[in-house]
Parts: sequence; structure tokens; C-alpha cells
Amino acid sequence: MFSWLGRVGYARRRALLAGAALFVVLAGVWGGGVFGVLSTGGLESPEAESYRATELLEGHFGHRPAQADAVAVYSDPTGRLSVDDPAFERAVTAALGSLPAAKVASWTSYWSAGLTEEQRAGYVSKDRHATLATIVLRGADSEERLAAYGEIERQVRAQGLETHVAGGSTSVFHLQRLATENLATANMISLPILLLLLLVVFRGVVAAAVPLALGIVAVLGSLVLLRALTYVTDISIFAMEISMLLGLGLAIDYGLFMVSRFREELARTAGDVRRSLVATMNTAGHTVAFSGLTVVIGLCGLLFFPQPISRAFGFGGIAVVLFDLLAALVVLPAVLAVLGPRINALSLPWPRRRARAVTREDRAWRWLATSVTRRPLPWLTGGLLALLIAAAPLLSLQQGLTNHRYLPAGNEGQVVPAMLREDFPQNGPAGTRLDLAVAGPVDRAALDGYLRSVEALEGAGTAGVHLADAGLTWATVAYRGEADDAANLELVRRIRALDPPAGATGVLVGGPGGPAVSLDNSDATTRALPWALAFIGLSTLVLLFLAFRSVLVPLKAVAVAFLSLAASCGLIVWGFQEGGLAGLMGFPVVGTTDVWALGLIVTIAFGLVTDYEMFLVSRISEEYLATGDNRHAIIAGLRGTGSLITRAGLLMVVVLATMGFTATSLFLITIGVGLTFAVVIDATLVRAIVVPAAMRLLGGANWWPSRPRRPGERADVREPAPRTGAASGPAG
Repeated sequence: MFSWLGRVGYARRRALLAGAALFVVLAGVWGGGVFGVLSTGGLESPEAESYRATELLEGHFGHRPAQADAVAVYSDPTGRLSVDDPAFERAVTAALGSLPAAKVASWTSYWSAGLTEEQRAGYVSKDRHATLATIVLRGADSEERLAAYGEIERQVRAQGLETHVAGGSTSVFHLQRLATENLATANMISLPILLLLLLVVFRGVVAAAVPLALGIVAVLGSLVLLRALTYVTDISIFAMEISMLLGLGLAIDYGLFMVSRFREELARTAGDVRRSLVATMNTAGHTVAFSGLTVVIGLCGLLFFPQPISRAFGFGGIAVVLFDLLAALVVLPAVLAVLGPRINALSLPWPRRRARAVTREDRAWRWLATSVTRRPLPWLTGGLLALLIAAAPLLSLQQGLTNHRYLPAGNEGQVVPAMLREDFPQNGPAGTRLDLAVAGPVDRAALDGYLRSVEALEGAGTAGVHLADAGLTWATVAYRGEADDAANLELVRRIRALDPPAGATGVLVGGPGGPAVSLDNSDATTRALPWALAFIGLSTLVLLFLAFRSVLVPLKAVAVAFLSLAASCGLIVWGFQEGGLAGLMGFPVVGTTDVWALGLIVTIAFGLVTDYEMFLVSRISEEYLATGDNRHAIIAGLRGTGSLITRAGLLMVVVLATMGFTATSLFLITIGVGLTFAVVIDATLVRAIVVPAAMRLLGGANWWPSRPRRPGERADVREPAPRTGAASGPAG
């Protein structure tokens, strides 16, 4: 098949390139529309009790929340005006009165009619120089209400007063707006760095431009595929950002391997473009295809998570990676066929290196390969010990929820909760509450007794009835602190453990963005993760068995991949939950870890950490099938792929780390840096030490039930990495 793709790419090169050019134009025009149709919901599992509680209450009573959708805090920056001054009242009332009725269902302020003195006191700060207003937004669901919030965010600001607006579930809006801004920033920074690194790798402008062009085509193709997916499922802005950056990194990596092998084959065949392209596809194309499929398998693990946003990540990522494979296996061969020897054009005058010259880097890889295979047990022990030490912080994992604390310190989503906590009464109209959906015709005396039992629980505040009729009661209970505080999570468990009041058919505990959501989201992810990992592991075992016709190589690859991911997750817990990276990156330490985000990193990273092992083991397999000498095959494979895989890993790290270090929300910082950890660990410690040492100890059993090549047999060549020096020099 891959030889056929090479022949078709050569014979139909102009038609393929014309089709690709037309696609790029259409992608830029139509695909760009994806930004206007992205989803802002899907963060909760429809099966979760907290989600069902909200659906039941709002489906029955309508959207009449006990906790406002948004809160506006007004204060005088000069400190002279107080809420008792008419000018303060006029400014606030004018701003609130200008809000469109099509977007705002109601608002309540300190000066609203009908409030008791006790209620009115909840709207004013302790020093009376600031006041708040609660806003209920219109919309059939949370997505429509967040869209309405985006439209009134500026209108609610009072002239002459300092205004901060956020609260409720608006942190999702702020997180997604930052994600859009961060995507543009990351691309603008990463693309020039990638071009510079490719110039250093290839020392030629044309050869360096081809992988980068493939990456840009992949980004445009990603927009088309993601927009097409919006017609059948919701795609989150977070899914788009991560999918596009993942697609960019993989496309450039695949382009690097394909171009490197093509240059090597050109040198070997004295410039015969057709033969070189067929050989490249039969080796590089074969391994790129299997490598891409391992990434797809990892992304399929996201489909096991119950949150709709997880499936959006999964479908979006799978579509992008499949497009990467299409571009690498169909479009890129046509480009190489047209360029031919011109792939080496516009060589840089410095630094010059003779063809086949042995560099200092080559000697370093040769030394490492020889040393690891000579003393495999100490090297393997040391490598595994390092991975276990890195994974140790996982033992202190504290489950949490991505919310306003993941925003930058100066963001209004952070500022407003801090002001409400420090300056306003905790039981006021903007206080935090759990919602209780008490179904059934409950006797009032029994309900009052039940609410007293709730209030008596440790950590519970005032409990009361918000709305009620003959069939359903909407009760609330106040709580203090953050949604993922251990005490508040335990409060939810204790409320759920209480017997329902007499006459009730059941009680559901929920509340938007609160402890019930945090608990349910973490539990749902924890239950789904083992199934996702089992699917990923078993599917990868089958795929690698088909690729290498071996039993132990796939088992070893999957086991090492899981250990590598555990090490990456341990570093994430140490860096972000425990604050080990806070001084370097300047983010506030939350003290918890979003288990869903950790599951997202694991499933995406699994394909990436298996990716480079595919290239290394493919080269070792080629050498073993040619010689039957396991130690020689490991040395040759590690020495032959060392430089190229290191460079490929560096390019991927640039893409991922740029997202992590330029992002302004802790969620994207965690994703970017977490994936960077996974790639760095795999491209260095795992690939250079653990894998070759384990394969040396296993000896010929690595390849059971296959056998080495007998004299006169043709070697089964699969691996795209060039021989030492193949990617260097103007002639490759």
C-alpha cells in the first residue's frame, strides 16, 4: 500500500498539488467560520446528580436561580462616595436600567423596591463605599446565558464608578475568551521558532519550509474538520485550541521524518526521485501511519468520559490527526515528487558539514547506546527509579474543579469573588449555595425538620426554601469556601446520605459550579478513566503487534508508556497543586488538581509517548531482521534515530510549551506544560535509557514469534529515521 502511495504521489503530483491548493483556499474562507459556532457548555455529565438536579428545578420552575447568573460590584475609586449619596444611586441605577430586556430577565440592587432591611444589608459592603447588583440572564440553557453575559458585560458598567462584573458561572466565559486569545498568541510565537529550528536541523531553506508548510496546511485543515464537526456535535473552544496545536506539532514531526528520509534516499539512489519517493513511503510512510494511529487510539479514550466536552476533545483531536496523516501520506509525497533534488536548494552557507561526517552529537549517541547495552540492568534500574520518583506526588493528589481560581490574578472572574468574600456578608444575595431538589408532595413540617438536619451538618450554613409547589421544592443551603474544598465535598456526601423528608420521593443535590458539580465531575472521570486506559492499552497492543509481529515489544511499550504518564502526572501535581512551578511561572497555587484535566492529558499524551518509541523500535526491528543480532540492532537503532527523534521532540515541545508558557489561565498552562512533561520524559529518559535497556535484557525474546532474516532473504524495512548524518549537509 505505501509503495503504491509513493507511485501515485509521483505520477499524479501536479493534480494532487492543485487539489491541495484549492483546499487551502476554501479552508481559509470557510474554516475560519468555526470561531463563531464553538460551544461553551458540555462541562458536566448528563448522568451526574448535580446536573439532573439543575435540569429538574429549571425545567419545573424555569430559570429563577437562587444564586445570580452574574454579579456587578460598584465602588467609588476616590473613596468619597458611599451608597447613601444620590450620585452613587443615579450612576448604578442608570447602568442597570440600560440593560436590554432581551438579554436580562431581572436585576436587583441596594435601591430595588420590596427589599427588607435585612435583605438590603446584603447588597452593601462593610464600609458602605461599595455595592453589588445581582443579574439574572435570559437563555434556554447555560450557553445562551453566557452569550447574553458577553453582550451586556460592557453595558452594565456605571459611569464615574469602578465596576467589576463576574460571579456565578461566568468564569467559563472568561476562561474561553482567554483561550481564544492564547491560541493566536501561541501560534504567532511558535511558528517563527519552529522555522528557525528547522533551518538548523536541515541547513536548507526549502527542506525547512516543507514541514512547516505541512503544519500550516494541517492547521487550516483542522479548521475545516472542526467546523464540519459542529454540525453533528458541540465543539468547545478548548478542544479547538488543543486539537489545532496538537495537529500542528504532529504535522511538523511527520514532515521532519518524511523529508529526512527522502533526502537520504535521494543520496542513496543518485537523485532518482521516483525510487526515492517509493522507498520513503515504504519506510517513513509506514511508520508515520502506525504512529498516527497510536495517537488516534489515545484520543479515542476521551470518548469513554461522560462529559460532552470530553467527546468534543476526542472527535476534534481524532479528525485533526487523521487529516495530518492524509496530508503526510498524500499531499507531502506530491510536494517531494515536484521538488526532487531541489529539496536541498537554498542551503545555508554556515555551518557546513561534509556528507556522512560524524558529529559530536553522533558520538554522544553512540557512547550512550554502547553503554546502555553493555550494562543494561543498572541503566534500567536507574531509569525506572527516576520515573517512580517523578510519579510519587500522585499519592498526594487532591481532586478539584476548574473555576475562577484558574483565571489570572487581575481578571474580573478572580476579582469579583475576592471582593464578595472580603467586603460583603457571606449570607447575602451573592453568597454561595447548594441547590436541593426535593421531589414529591412533602409535608411542610417534615420539610422544616429535614432542613434543620441539613443545617446541623458540619460545614452547612443557613438552609431554606427558595421556591415550592405541590410537586417539587427548591431548597438551598449556604456553604463557605471554595467549591472543591474537602469540607464542602464531604458536606455534599452527608446531605445525600440523609433520609428524604416524609412524602418526598427523592432529594437531588446540585447547584451550578458548586461542590456537588466538583464531586460529581471528579467521580465520573475517576470511574471512566480505567475503562479508557484499558481500551487504549489493549488497542495499542494489537496495533503494535501488527506493526512488529512481536508479543513482548507491545507489552513493554504499553507498560513503559503508562509508567511514563504516571511520572508526567506526578510532576503536574508537584508543579501546580503543590506549587513547585509557581515561582517560575507566576500563577496562584490552587491546592487541588482537576481530575478531568489530568485525564485529558493522559489520553492525549499516550499517543505522543508511544509515537517516538514507534520510530526507535522500527529502526531496531529493521536492523534485527537484517542481522539477527539484538545488541547490534539496539545500538544501531538508538544511534541512527537519536538525533532525529530528539529534534522531532524539540519541535513538539516548542508547540506545547509555547501554549503552556504564553497561556494566561491555569487550565491551559496545566495542559500545555503537562503535555510538555510527557514529551520530554519520553523523548529522553524513556526512549534513550529505559526502552533500549529493557530490550537488551529481553534479548531475542523481543521479537518472538518472528525470526531474524536468513541469508539471502529481503529485509522488511519500515523505519523512516536516516542513518548517521543523513539529515545534515546541503545534499542530505
